[in-house]
Amino acid sequence: MKGNEAVAEASIRAGADGYFGYPITPQSEILEYLMEANPAETTGMVVLQAESEVAAINMVYGGAACGKKVMTSSSSPGISLKQEGISYIAGAELPCLIVNVVRGGPGLGTIQPAQSDYFQSVKGGGHGDYHLIVLAPASVQEMADFVDLGFELAFKYRNPVLMLSDGAIGQMMEKVYLGPQKARSTVFPDWATTGKPSTRERNIITSLDLDSNGMELHNQKLQTKYNIIKENEVRLEEFQTADAEYLLVAYGTSARVCQKAVQLLRAQGIRVGLLRPITLFPFPSKRISELAGKVKGILSVEMSAGQMVEDVLLAVNGKVPVKHFGRMGGIVTTPEEVVENLKSNIIGG
Repeated sequence: MKGNEAVAEASIRAGADGYFGYPITPQSEILEYLMEANPAETTGMVVLQAESEVAAINMVYGGAACGKKVMTSSSSPGISLKQEGISYIAGAELPCLIVNVVRGGPGLGTIQPAQSDYFQSVKGGGHGDYHLIVLAPASVQEMADFVDLGFELAFKYRNPVLMLSDGAIGQMMEKVYLGPQKARSTVFPDWATTGKPSTRERNIITSLDLDSNGMELHNQKLQTKYNIIKENEVRLEEFQTADAEYLLVAYGTSARVCQKAVQLLRAQGIRVGLLRPITLFPFPSKRISELAGKVKGILSVEMSAGQMVEDVLLAVNGKVPVKHFGRMGGIVTTPEEVVENLKSNIIGG
């Protein structure tokens, strides 16, 4: 399946209650697949093309406030349009899944893959002090797997989860294992706005507090939650780091390229390893710091002008040189380019 199709099928099998979206390349297959599959007839899942990205994210807000398992997807410009709603959802502490199949920017840019939405994804993106949990798939299999994982984390922490993919993984076809169909849940969280029974007080979902002291207390609660997420939910993958003298750090499509670059470099007698962040928030800062004490230099490889490299630099804290290498505009770098850049900017630099 295509990565986009895997996301769509996985959402049906995850027992999702609703999908609200709007078409934009290179992620339109998610909506198209769901429309054709018509899961309302089999699982009761609602699939709706909204009139805009702004409408779609606010439909997600409403569904999430009812304790439903809801999601949306888009690509870079569309995700930008959703930012106000995403901030509201984070402020109201509601669970949902958002999928961004990134394309090149800024502006309308190109429909080709990029990783230039990193800042937007891990630093908030919208207004206020908030974080999304950010998962970065590197395969079609992970596009499917992270749907279930995303919903699990979203409800565990009452926090929106973003799957940050790109146009290459969204459009490529690979074998994928899909789990069995789950039933949609009929049990709703005690905070959900499902109507007020006589046994409890009414539930109010809002991100508004006009009292500054109350708003500060709410922000402090959010920060405490984010620190718990940082402590418990870091996910990463390492490739030949045990004896590495140099380290590549890359996620998503860039990590696939770098895995081949590691093989090419080791064939030349250069001991290189790869650390792939699977969660971009929380970022694997602690492990990168540990590896920085064992290597001579680190290269952050991204399909951007250099965004994740700032978090790598913070993690390394000056222990060893850290450089960035990336292509922009929808160009996917090659393993050979990574090899030459590491040799010239890290080993030779």
